[in-house]
Amino acid sequence: MAMIRALRLVADRQVALTERDAPPDPGVDEVQLRVRAVGLNHIDVWGFRGMAFAKRSYPLTVGAETACEVVSVGAGVSGVKPGDRVVPYSALTCGTCAACLSGRDNLCENVAGVRGFHIDGFAEELTNHPARLLVKIPDGVSMQDAACVAVAYGTVEHMLFDNAQLQPGEWVLVQAGGSGIGSIAIRIAKSIGCTVITTVGSPAKAERARALGADHVINYREDRFEGVVRKLTRKRGVDVVFEHTGADTWAGSLLSLKRGGRLVTCGATSGPVGSLNLMQLFQQQYRIIGSFGAPMTALTRGLQRIASGVRPVIDTVYGLADFHAGVQRLESRDVFGKILIEL
Repeated sequence: MAMIRALRLVADRQVALTERDAPPDPGVDEVQLRVRAVGLNHIDVWGFRGMAFAKRSYPLTVGAETACEVVSVGAGVSGVKPGDRVVPYSALTCGTCAACLSGRDNLCENVAGVRGFHIDGFAEELTNHPARLLVKIPDGVSMQDAACVAVAYGTVEHMLFDNAQLQPGEWVLVQAGGSGIGSIAIRIAKSIGCTVITTVGSPAKAERARALGADHVINYREDRFEGVVRKLTRKRGVDVVFEHTGADTWAGSLLSLKRGGRLVTCGATSGPVGSLNLMQLFQQQYRIIGSFGAPMTALTRGLQRIASGVRPVIDTVYGLADFHAGVQRLESRDVFGKILIEL
């Protein structure tokens, strides 16, 4: 049997480049994909550590975000053909529950797992996937850029528009503007005419955030960002806070909101527990919205934004053999934009 290379989690915190059997021919309603690039995200690092993903067995192929080329199609497949470039949706949703039928795929009631966490992911040369869970890549969008869509662009689209309902002309605070999703949020918010304030942790990142289009950049190691935000907005506060860092910024993010403002959060990299003053919440009429993953429509919108010129910032591209260097760079936070693994 033919063999393929794969990045596999062989034990808790231990990812190794291995060989495994190539997948069989695609079954009914399936396609076989050649994986071209995989995006790395903080949630991947959590997954390597076993956090919140207990129901799985080793070895497990990692990688939830990818861009691929269709190699072959199984019986019953229409809409895609060999040679098409696609972004797979990593959650194996049922497609039949009320949430799926209403286009809220990330709230599927019968999801069979997320690739790269509960079941084998995409960091392998060939893989099979349901044809209905594919989004075509528009002409003019590179494979590297498309590999930033399934998690990063999808997350940002879902946070800013499906959840926070960001409008042109509003003020938005983007936490951690040098991160993969933070840098994308800056570009997308600026592209629709918002005023963007962002936080970063170094002068070098501040310079790059300004180059992305951020109107105001705060080095959180030098200033209390909430105080600067109140000053910049003449004590009014911002309309939307794009929050994904967690405990370290939670209280300051709430203080940065205007009365009636919206805070949308998808992460907790600095810790999952933050306090909340209930009187502040109801008196200021804040709206706090949790956001996780994205519906497939958000992936389509993300690809369309890239095609229109709102491209991701790619920090570094590694090969399969250099995967651990990419993880170490992500964990060190010495990164600005996305880290990719190219196959």
